[in-house]
Amino acid sequence: MKVPLAWVRELVDVTASAEEIGTLMGVRGLALEGLEYRPALSERSESKGDDVVMDFDVTANRPDLLSVIGIAREIAAAYKLPLKYPPQAGLDEWQPNQAIPITIDDPDLCGRYVGATADVTVGPSPQWLQDRLLACGVRPISNLVDITNYVMLELGQPMHAFDLDKMLEGKVVVRRARPGETMTTLDGKKRALTPDMLVIADAKNAEDIGGVMGGANSEITSATRRVVFEAAYFFPTHIRKTSKALGLKTEASTRFERGMDRTAPPRAMTRALDLLEQIGAGKRTGAITDVYPRPYELRVIHLQREQIIRLLGMEVPDAAVMRVLAALGFQVRSVGDRWDAVIPSWRVDIHRHVDLIEEVGRHYGFEHLPTTFPGVEQAPPPSDPRLARDRRIRTALLAMGFSEAITFAFIEAAAAEPYLGGNAPVTIANPLSEKFAVMRPSLLPGLVDAVSHNRRHGRPDVQLFEIGTRFSPHGETRAAAFAWTGLATPDHWSGARRPVDFADAKGVVEHLAALMLGGSIGTPSNFSEVESPYLVTGRAAQLVANGRAIGVFGQLSPSIAEARELPTDELYVGEIDLDALTAAAPTETLRTSPLPRYPAVVRDVSILVADTLSAATVRGTIRSAAPDTLILVREFDRYQGKGVPEGRVSLSFRLTFQSLDRTLTDEEVQAAMHAIVAALGREHQAEQR
Repeated sequence: MKVPLAWVRELVDVTASAEEIGTLMGVRGLALEGLEYRPALSERSESKGDDVVMDFDVTANRPDLLSVIGIAREIAAAYKLPLKYPPQAGLDEWQPNQAIPITIDDPDLCGRYVGATADVTVGPSPQWLQDRLLACGVRPISNLVDITNYVMLELGQPMHAFDLDKMLEGKVVVRRARPGETMTTLDGKKRALTPDMLVIADAKNAEDIGGVMGGANSEITSATRRVVFEAAYFFPTHIRKTSKALGLKTEASTRFERGMDRTAPPRAMTRALDLLEQIGAGKRTGAITDVYPRPYELRVIHLQREQIIRLLGMEVPDAAVMRVLAALGFQVRSVGDRWDAVIPSWRVDIHRHVDLIEEVGRHYGFEHLPTTFPGVEQAPPPSDPRLARDRRIRTALLAMGFSEAITFAFIEAAAAEPYLGGNAPVTIANPLSEKFAVMRPSLLPGLVDAVSHNRRHGRPDVQLFEIGTRFSPHGETRAAAFAWTGLATPDHWSGARRPVDFADAKGVVEHLAALMLGGSIGTPSNFSEVESPYLVTGRAAQLVANGRAIGVFGQLSPSIAEARELPTDELYVGEIDLDALTAAAPTETLRTSPLPRYPAVVRDVSILVADTLSAATVRGTIRSAAPDTLILVREFDRYQGKGVPEGRVSLSFRLTFQSLDRTLTDEEVQAAMHAIVAALGREHQAEQR
């Protein structure tokens, strides 16, 4: 809402600058969006700061602030100054003679309609009036139209003026539009009306869309000699629906759809007729009609002193409560330890005692709140363990050199297709575009596109990860995913360049599994080969715990990489189901144990096995055949070639034995090695080299 400072100073004797007013009103709940400096806006303006226009941000629940008088009332309350209302001759003796034939057919849509006639001469408005309209962002049109706009800006009550000679039989009928009825509005567009829309009509035709826009047929022109002014109250819900259905948003509809003051039409009409005669645009005829089917009943709210203390956490002096509420237009009466407040008709946002307390608090000043912490009556609930889990995963991936990415949960259907796993996609009912048509079934599509973006912008080595939510018809799951392309280690003079490979991706998954499932890096994990539509066959594996797959990783299929505009370099990706990983993690309390006092014994063994046999299977056989003193099994070499028969492979394992209560003898270790080799030969036809 744009308000010239000169206009405000005619209603409040405030000497503060626009900047100072904006600062104070900001902490009183009325934010200043900006200031605009203009030439003097009124011939009566003399102070240096009168050329400033203040633009306030008005919230939807405060339609009373869409007026200069509403803004001035707030400023007056903030500075503890009296508010001077615009002069309105004859308002105290408001006695309409009902001389104009006005009828309201549907009181559920129009709660009040005031009409008054005048003899006029159409011409331009005085310069001071035009300047004020321009300062508030309203284009001057003619003296009559400008008067209605001026009153709307000053008092917040939209008005309209009809050419009375164009109104058939001089009647004003407030009714619903008839089926198939049309009307050309002031913007020159022909509007198709429906029976749920309210119109202001003459004896036959619709002349105005009530509360939205007037009609071209009864428009004020230079030939107009008689007018009927309109000031009415229309119910907000109806105006909002009509405005939306017609795609027509106006200054009037903006005010009506938020809720107007049902008692304002007489004040607005009186002010308009006074201005009409003040600027020499015409003279009132004395014919006034006020149709008011159901008069407004004032509402009273009881406010207890203890309610203020309980909600604000501080005591507010009784005098301050009375002062604030009275300054804002409330009629307040003190009754014992409470106040009875009559709600002003323009405050449609006040419904309960808490609303009154808010008014008291913001104008008494929240800066008076004591700087004390509330008493803690019970311990706060423990935080969600998933937060700590995600934090541990994030820390580990960052330590491994990855950078965190945050991608959209909405992706295009083509990008989601390879990751659906036989499920139907979760589609968006009203997507912004085809790029955001479905919910992601995996974190990988977004990461792959992020890698593609980085590669196109000259980044050859990319390591990204994301922790987020995936969506399927069965619900939501939490996952961690990574994508890695380029060099496996930073380029350095001390070592050779090596591109990332399958073993590097496997190491990432092993590290995360060891972190969450217990043990240390190098702890054996159960991996198995897997077929995946988005991974290269033979370079894809899954992590299994308790018989359940909890993660998959491998090289991204070249066809998918090409579709996402990735270079030909190998891209390795992986994704772990964090919910499944948490379920597989040990639940018993972790306990520390002393460092071993006795030395470990290390033995290496090399065997020939079928090249189709996985190393994980071999490790499992070793562990099952070995005694409890075997604490670590690690594969350190794999060889195929000269000296190894066709269809066979040489695997070398390093076995570490250690006891917590004694030093192992060579005989014990050797007996264990014999048992292991025998089991490998028996289970896998292995030959020791």
